Amino acid sequence: MANYTEFEDKMKKTLVALGNDYSGLRAGRANAAILDRLRVEYYGTPSKINEVAAVSVPEPRMLVIQPWDASVLKEIEKAILASDIGITPTSDGKVIRLTFPQPTEERRKELAKDAKKYGEDAKVAIRNVRRDALDKFKKQEKAHEITEDELKNIETDIQKLTDKYVAEIDKMVSEKEKEIMAV
Repeated sequence: MANYTEFEDKMKKTLVALGNDYSGLRAGRANAAILDRLRVEYYGTPSKINEVAAVSVPEPRMLVIQPWDASVLKEIEKAILASDIGITPTSDGKVIRLTFPQPTEERRKELAKDAKKYGEDAKVAIRNVRRDALDKFKKQEKAHEITEDELKNIETDIQKLTDKYVAEIDKMVSEKEKEIMAV
């Protein structure tokens, strides 16, 4: 029996990566994950915002960032302004507020298109894992480590695994599109 765990692990990681891509896709609702990619200088160390401040969602369209150390407030503001999230922070000297605008119909369609593109990229990654797996087992068959019949069974199993993860990606894309269009 062939061991597929290394390939299934790679496919699972692709789903995790897609989930991470989707968490950064702004759908009009406040989501603290949008700040995950941003770093601020904190005593000479690049730190995530949630490591130097409390991030809360008091309203569906607002994020509030409250630094534990007031000296880092300006750094957080600079990081948000320099980022690609497209929201201007407002600060009262103690907290920073990010107000998420209601996306236009055109913007929602753009976001849905981005969600589909991320899904397609993930499917390509899954198919690349399938190709790598099949190449590995075909080499084993050529080297007479496995039989031709075993190779046929392996190809069937790998295809089932691929289909399972592609279906999971389709489900994730569909859910994200619904979320974006429902805003």
